[in-house]
Amino acid sequence: MPNPKTTLLRGATLLTMNGRREIARADLVVRGRTIVSVGKTDVAADETIDLSGRVVMPGLVQTHVHLCQTLFRGEAEDLTLLDWLRTRIWPLEASHDKESIHASALLGCAELLRGGTTAILTLESVHETDSVFRAADESGIYATIGKSLVDEGEGYPSGFRQTTEEAVAETLDLFYQWHEGGGGRLHVAFAPRFALSTSAAAHREALSHCQNHDLLIHTHASENRDEVAEVRRRTGLGNVEYLDSLGLLGPRLCAAHVVWPDDKEMERLAATGTRVLHCPGSNLKLGSGIAPICEMIERGIEVSLGADGAACNNRLDGFEEMRLAGLLQSVRRRPGALPAMKILEMATIGGARTLGLDKLFGSIEPGKRANLVALDLDGLHHQPGADLATTIVYGARAEDVVLTMVDGEVLYRNGKLAKIDEGQLADRCREAKRAVFARAGVPGAASWK
Repeated sequence: MPNPKTTLLRGATLLTMNGRREIARADLVVRGRTIVSVGKTDVAADETIDLSGRVVMPGLVQTHVHLCQTLFRGEAEDLTLLDWLRTRIWPLEASHDKESIHASALLGCAELLRGGTTAILTLESVHETDSVFRAADESGIYATIGKSLVDEGEGYPSGFRQTTEEAVAETLDLFYQWHEGGGGRLHVAFAPRFALSTSAAAHREALSHCQNHDLLIHTHASENRDEVAEVRRRTGLGNVEYLDSLGLLGPRLCAAHVVWPDDKEMERLAATGTRVLHCPGSNLKLGSGIAPICEMIERGIEVSLGADGAACNNRLDGFEEMRLAGLLQSVRRRPGALPAMKILEMATIGGARTLGLDKLFGSIEPGKRANLVALDLDGLHHQPGADLATTIVYGARAEDVVLTMVDGEVLYRNGKLAKIDEGQLADRCREAKRAVFARAGVPGAASWK
């Protein structure tokens, strides 16, 4: 890019998340989309942003999200996983059209950017995933996106289940159209939805294409005890054990939840370098359980964080997920079993490692992309102040974010998104939701105002 813009972020406290986990009061120089220097400077800049008294940290990386479900926030309550899917989520997802899924995805991106999330791994519905890519592209966020592969099982709405050939072909079409688009921000993943909806043949074909094109595989595994029992009834194997039998375990597999693995399965996750995507808020909301995260980390498993979808969490607040991750392991093990700095790692550089993008972002270092978040920690809920990592993990929330920068571009600042008209989007989402509920014939549309 000729004559890239130079931005000086002056006077912040930097939580770098570099290899030494350094914390320093320093200036930060961004040229184009790249961090070029960290430290006191008198550089001539095209724009200077005074962040004195603020904390700047790497943007959060959420590794399990469903943007297509943002419209369904609060509309699938008080259900366990399989009933939640069959009676609400699948009928609603099946009733999306291009307009509604675009509005849903853009709403999710807006909430994520306002809350300091700069990169996501998202598992979408069966149809209209092109609209999710368009929304992510328009918002400016980094996104690795996969359409659900659903070619097996019963109880789906009309048109939701596809043939293996259709499901795989549509993902490949998305790959050729979108992969490494948006200036390198957009990536495609293969996304077999979970063991009960995706055939062994589709899993193996997805793996083959991922190996050929160096892509991630994004799926759900061992989220709920009833799910695990049904997988065992059908296959004779545990959920993770079944994925292992198909050859899927490995560094490119991103397995969401993994609440109910046995010791043998955790050993295999560790030995193969499989990534686990921890969603504490969603696991609590659906009553799925508390994942053995400390045991996984002790075995060397890479664990990162995600809010899951708004339909099973209600919020997409990455700071809340950090807080819950720590509190739940305190209950399982002991207070402090999961240290605050480790939780910050899971939410930043660990998430970037899971995406295979840690050479690009996840820490504040010269040469990396300027994916950054500035926090105002002056609120009463942070006073009188304590250890910075502890303050952020257990006290910070999305509302404390005052600036979100992606690839050197300020996408959110002081209450305003740069690329998304929030008032217009809210109106669009209300209309889109009414249309989806009307098409689905699911109770709720008539009463919702």
